[in-house]
Amino acid sequence: MKLDVIKLDGGKSGDIELSEDLFGLEPRADILHRVVRWQRNNAQAGTHKVKTRSETSYSTKKIYRQKGTGGARHGDRNAPIFRKGGIYKGPVVRSHGHDLTKKFRKLGLRHALSAKAKAGELVIIEDAASEGKTAALAKQVKNLGWKRALVIDGSSVNEDFLKASRNIEGLDILPTMGANVYDILKRDTLVITKAGIEALEARLK
Repeated sequence: MKLDVIKLDGGKSGDIELSEDLFGLEPRADILHRVVRWQRNNAQAGTHKVKTRSETSYSTKKIYRQKGTGGARHGDRNAPIFRKGGIYKGPVVRSHGHDLTKKFRKLGLRHALSAKAKAGELVIIEDAASEGKTAALAKQVKNLGWKRALVIDGSSVNEDFLKASRNIEGLDILPTMGANVYDILKRDTLVITKAGIEALEARLK
Protein backbone atom coordinates (compact mmCIF):
# COMPACT_ATOMS: atom_id res chain seq x y z
CA MET A 1 0.00 0.00 0.00
CA LYS A 2 1.43 3.35 -1.09
CA LEU A 3 0.54 6.66 0.51
CA ASP A 4 1.68 10.23 -0.10
CA VAL A 5 3.93 11.85 2.49
CA ILE A 6 3.20 15.51 3.21
CA LYS A 7 4.82 18.31 5.19
CA LEU A 8 3.07 20.37 7.86
CA ASP A 9 2.81 23.25 5.42
CA GLY A 10 0.74 21.02 3.09
CA GLY A 11 3.47 20.43 0.49
CA LYS A 12 4.22 16.91 -0.78
CA SER A 13 7.38 15.10 0.29
CA GLY A 14 7.25 11.91 -1.78
CA ASP A 15 5.49 8.69 -0.91
CA ILE A 16 5.89 5.70 1.39
CA GLU A 17 5.20 1.98 1.12
CA LEU A 18 3.08 0.81 4.05
CA SER A 19 3.11 -2.75 5.36
CA GLU A 20 0.00 -4.77 4.48
CA ASP A 21 0.32 -6.57 7.83
CA LEU A 22 -0.22 -3.27 9.68
CA PHE A 23 -2.39 -1.19 7.36
CA GLY A 24 -3.97 -3.67 4.94
CA LEU A 25 -6.04 -5.92 7.21
CA GLU A 26 -9.82 -6.14 7.03
CA PRO A 27 -10.83 -4.40 10.31
CA ARG A 28 -12.78 -6.58 12.73
CA ALA A 29 -15.11 -4.83 15.15
CA ASP A 30 -15.03 -7.74 17.64
CA ILE A 31 -11.25 -7.52 18.05
CA LEU A 32 -11.32 -3.72 18.39
CA HIS A 33 -14.16 -3.95 20.92
CA ARG A 34 -12.29 -6.43 23.11
CA VAL A 35 -9.11 -4.33 23.20
CA VAL A 36 -10.97 -1.05 23.89
CA ARG A 37 -12.97 -2.76 26.65
CA TRP A 38 -9.72 -4.05 28.20
CA GLN A 39 -8.24 -0.53 28.09
CA ARG A 40 -11.27 1.18 29.60
CA ASN A 41 -11.71 -1.44 32.33
CA ASN A 42 -8.07 -1.10 33.36
CA ALA A 43 -8.51 2.68 33.54
CA GLN A 44 -11.62 2.44 35.75
CA ALA A 45 -10.84 3.51 39.31
CA GLY A 46 -13.08 1.04 41.16
CA THR A 47 -13.03 3.22 44.30
CA HIS A 48 -16.79 3.22 44.96
CA LYS A 49 -17.55 1.76 48.37
CA VAL A 50 -20.47 1.33 50.79
CA LYS A 51 -20.48 0.45 54.48
CA THR A 52 -21.65 -2.98 55.61
CA ARG A 53 -23.44 -3.52 58.93
CA SER A 54 -20.08 -4.15 60.64
CA GLU A 55 -18.82 -0.68 59.57
CA THR A 56 -21.74 1.65 60.36
CA SER A 57 -21.53 3.70 63.57
CA TYR A 58 -24.67 2.74 65.51
CA SER A 59 -24.42 0.87 68.81
CA THR A 60 -24.57 -2.91 68.64
CA LYS A 61 -26.95 -2.96 71.64
CA LYS A 62 -30.28 -4.73 71.04
CA ILE A 63 -32.72 -1.90 70.33
CA TYR A 64 -35.62 -3.32 72.32
CA ARG A 65 -36.61 -6.56 74.03
CA GLN A 66 -37.24 -9.69 71.99
CA LYS A 67 -40.87 -10.25 73.00
CA GLY A 68 -43.84 -8.22 74.13
CA THR A 69 -43.55 -5.12 71.95
CA GLY A 70 -45.86 -6.22 69.17
CA GLY A 71 -43.15 -5.39 66.64
CA ALA A 72 -40.71 -7.49 64.64
CA ARG A 73 -37.68 -9.04 66.33
CA HIS A 74 -34.51 -6.98 65.84
CA GLY A 75 -30.96 -6.90 67.11
CA ASP A 76 -29.05 -3.65 66.52
CA ARG A 77 -29.71 -0.61 64.33
CA ASN A 78 -26.93 -1.55 61.89
CA ALA A 79 -29.17 -4.05 60.09
CA PRO A 80 -29.75 -3.29 56.37
CA ILE A 81 -33.51 -2.96 56.96
CA PHE A 82 -33.04 0.29 58.92
CA ARG A 83 -32.41 3.75 57.52
CA LYS A 84 -28.66 4.52 57.66
CA GLY A 85 -27.95 0.90 58.48
CA GLY A 86 -25.37 -1.19 56.65
CA ILE A 87 -25.77 -1.87 52.93
CA TYR A 88 -26.22 -5.49 51.89
CA LYS A 89 -23.97 -6.65 49.03
CA GLY A 90 -23.10 -3.11 47.88
CA PRO A 91 -20.03 -2.16 45.81
CA VAL A 92 -16.59 -2.44 47.39
CA VAL A 93 -13.16 -1.17 46.33
CA ARG A 94 -11.86 -3.49 43.59
CA SER A 95 -10.05 -3.60 40.28
CA HIS A 96 -12.21 -3.79 37.15
CA GLY A 97 -9.23 -4.81 34.99
CA HIS A 98 -8.86 -8.16 33.28
CA ASP A 99 -6.10 -9.87 31.33
CA LEU A 100 -5.59 -9.74 27.58
CA THR A 101 -2.63 -11.43 25.93
CA LYS A 102 0.16 -9.31 24.43
CA LYS A 103 -0.37 -11.06 21.09
CA PHE A 104 -4.06 -10.05 21.02
CA ARG A 105 -3.25 -6.44 22.02
CA LYS A 106 -0.81 -6.19 19.10
CA LEU A 107 -3.46 -7.64 16.79
CA GLY A 108 -5.94 -5.02 18.01
CA LEU A 109 -3.46 -2.21 17.25
CA ARG A 110 -2.92 -3.58 13.73
CA HIS A 111 -6.67 -3.64 13.13
CA ALA A 112 -7.05 -0.07 14.46
CA LEU A 113 -4.35 1.16 12.05
CA SER A 114 -5.97 -0.76 9.19
CA ALA A 115 -9.39 0.70 10.06
CA LYS A 116 -8.03 4.25 9.76
CA ALA A 117 -6.26 3.43 6.48
CA LYS A 118 -9.40 1.85 5.00
CA ALA A 119 -11.56 4.81 6.05
CA GLY A 120 -9.14 7.26 4.41
CA GLU A 121 -8.39 8.88 7.77
CA LEU A 122 -4.66 8.13 7.76
CA VAL A 123 -2.12 10.89 7.02
CA ILE A 124 1.65 10.41 6.80
CA ILE A 125 3.85 13.45 7.46
CA GLU A 126 7.59 13.95 7.01
CA ASP A 127 8.13 14.87 10.67
CA ALA A 128 6.37 16.56 13.60
CA ALA A 129 8.68 19.53 14.02
CA SER A 130 7.74 23.05 15.06
CA GLU A 131 9.26 26.32 16.24
CA GLY A 132 7.31 25.98 19.49
CA LYS A 133 4.75 28.65 18.54
CA THR A 134 1.13 27.63 19.09
CA ALA A 135 -0.31 30.21 16.66
CA ALA A 136 1.86 29.00 13.76
CA LEU A 137 1.06 25.33 14.38
CA ALA A 138 -2.67 26.06 14.83
CA LYS A 139 -2.72 27.77 11.43
CA GLN A 140 -1.03 24.78 9.78
CA VAL A 141 -3.46 22.35 11.44
CA LYS A 142 -6.43 24.43 10.29
CA ASN A 143 -5.12 24.59 6.70
CA LEU A 144 -4.68 20.81 6.69
CA GLY A 145 -8.28 20.37 7.89
CA TRP A 146 -7.45 18.40 11.05
CA LYS A 147 -10.21 18.88 13.65
CA ARG A 148 -9.75 15.90 15.95
CA ALA A 149 -6.32 14.45 15.21
CA LEU A 150 -3.84 12.17 16.93
CA VAL A 151 -0.18 12.51 15.91
CA ILE A 152 2.05 9.47 16.47
CA ASP A 153 5.76 10.28 16.38
CA GLY A 154 8.83 8.02 16.69
CA SER A 155 10.38 6.73 19.90
CA SER A 156 10.34 10.27 21.31
CA VAL A 157 8.26 13.39 20.66
CA ASN A 158 9.70 16.67 19.39
CA GLU A 159 9.67 18.97 22.44
CA ASP A 160 8.91 22.15 20.45
CA PHE A 161 6.01 20.45 18.65
CA LEU A 162 4.64 19.14 21.96
CA LYS A 163 4.90 22.60 23.52
CA ALA A 164 3.14 24.24 20.55
CA SER A 165 0.36 21.62 20.43
CA ARG A 166 -0.62 21.73 24.10
CA ASN A 167 -3.13 24.54 23.72
CA ILE A 168 -4.63 23.44 20.40
CA GLU A 169 -8.05 21.87 20.90
CA GLY A 170 -8.46 18.46 19.28
CA LEU A 171 -4.74 17.86 18.66
CA ASP A 172 -2.81 15.24 20.63
CA ILE A 173 0.63 13.75 20.16
CA LEU A 174 2.04 10.45 21.42
CA PRO A 175 5.33 8.57 21.02
CA THR A 176 5.11 5.17 19.30
CA MET A 177 5.06 3.25 22.59
CA GLY A 178 2.02 5.29 23.67
CA ALA A 179 0.00 4.38 20.55
CA ASN A 180 -3.15 2.53 21.57
CA VAL A 181 -6.43 1.38 20.06
CA TYR A 182 -8.77 3.62 22.08
CA ASP A 183 -6.95 6.88 21.30
CA ILE A 184 -6.61 5.97 17.61
CA LEU A 185 -10.31 5.11 17.15
CA LYS A 186 -11.74 8.13 18.97
CA ARG A 187 -9.95 10.65 16.68
CA ASP A 188 -11.19 11.61 13.23
CA THR A 189 -7.68 11.73 11.74
CA LEU A 190 -4.63 9.60 12.50
CA VAL A 191 -1.35 11.34 11.64
CA ILE A 192 1.89 9.33 11.71
CA THR A 193 5.40 10.59 11.04
CA LYS A 194 7.85 8.59 8.92
CA ALA A 195 9.82 7.83 12.09
CA GLY A 196 6.54 6.68 13.68
CA ILE A 197 5.88 4.25 10.81
CA GLU A 198 9.33 2.68 11.22
CA ALA A 199 8.91 2.41 15.00
CA LEU A 200 5.40 0.89 14.67
CA GLU A 201 6.66 -1.71 12.20
CA ALA A 202 9.46 -2.62 14.61
CA ARG A 203 7.02 -2.78 17.57
CA LEU A 204 4.35 -4.85 15.81
CA LYS A 205 6.45 -7.20 13.67
